[in-house]
Amino acid sequence: MKEARSVVISGASRGLGAALARRFAAPGMRLLLLARSRAALEGVAAECRAAGAAVEIAVADVTDAACVAEAVLGFEAAGAVDLVIANAGTSAGRAPDGTPEDGAAAARQVMVNLVGAINLVSPLLPAMRARRAGQVALVASIAGFRGLPDFPAYCASKAGLIAWGEGLRAAEGPRGLRVTVITPGFFRSAMGDRFHGARPLLLGTEEAAAKVHRALLLGVPRLGFPWPMALGLRLLGLLPPFLGDRAVRLMRFRVTPEADSLG
Repeated sequence: MKEARSVVISGASRGLGAALARRFAAPGMRLLLLARSRAALEGVAAECRAAGAAVEIAVADVTDAACVAEAVLGFEAAGAVDLVIANAGTSAGRAPDGTPEDGAAAARQVMVNLVGAINLVSPLLPAMRARRAGQVALVASIAGFRGLPDFPAYCASKAGLIAWGEGLRAAEGPRGLRVTVITPGFFRSAMGDRFHGARPLLLGTEEAAAKVHRALLLGVPRLGFPWPMALGLRLLGLLPPFLGDRAVRLMRFRVTPEADSLG
């Protein structure tokens, strides 16, 4: 498989996105890093430039479709994009005082986690189709396999992203495009550290990034990790509702507000 030389990454100012940017950074690589924080992006960009990559940044909120399209198409004008990684995400959920998330918070998660990924990827698809080449990576979550009581909107947004990615892969595979749907469990990040509750099989950020990086180099269609949690939540989704609901009520979380992986 041809190695990607031109890569777009959203949510690249910290966490998994920043770790992936550093792993792709090398002489001859072109990177476009998107996030909301210019200062944090500049820091990651400096590290990647020190590794020999040519780096551009775009300060953008992925929910702003026009702004995102302008950034990625401007980057593509200088050379075909081989790989786009939709990594930006946000979460809300039940607050530490027990207050459920409201409608605005729920809508924001769907806009960022699902619509934001579509905003990032869609402008690049026509050229990929024309070249019959290109790779799309969507960072979803094992939470997309089964709705959980303390953050239903997050689960819904990630379930939608999984479904969109699976459908996109089925549609675009015959045209030569590769789509990898990534469903991580818990790993250390600003978003993950907001969840107060048991976080089994917790991974470090660099360990998670290594798994994703390897999967993208291999072009695998799906990556779920850690596999016991991914398999367990998939199986929970197959249970009758009265059993599945009872099981997930044991997986309780409260969430500290105002943090995300958008940077």
